[in-house]
Amino acid sequence: MLTDQERSDILREIERSERPEAACVEALRIVQARRGWVSDGAIREIAPMLGMTPEELDAVATFYAFIFRGPVGRHTIFVCDSVSCWIMGHEALLRHLRERYGLSPGQTTRDGRFTLLPVSCLGACDGAPAVMIDRDLHVDLDPEKLDRLLDRYR
Repeated sequence: MLTDQERSDILREIERSERPEAACVEALRIVQARRGWVSDGAIREIAPMLGMTPEELDAVATFYAFIFRGPVGRHTIFVCDSVSCWIMGHEALLRHLRERYGLSPGQTTRDGRFTLLPVSCLGACDGAPAVMIDRDLHVDLDPEKLDRLLDRYR
């Protein structure tokens, strides 16, 4: 069930939009900011506020890599898998995350610290391979640099 604050914040976004459905991504982000992810129940409650069906809103939610449709760890690790990052060694980063943390794409560590998610592009081709941890972009990485970064995220 949406909280009064979530409902109020979503309505404020709708008022700012030319059409109610134009506020759909912001509505999803509002819920995710408070809960960590967007549940099916939240989709069902938000959709009518936007004049959308739950299926339409779910299609938007699942299109965007940064909207989480299931629980995630305290920190999300997005490994860019664009052509530039692939050429520059993103596979070494994925292999290292699998070996050191037991993480494969889509998985969360047993302690709930990290969730590993692929992303099609982080817009940092000049610094490939690139990784985003939460909202922080990091470039020119190798496994050792990645370890030092991850040590900062507790």
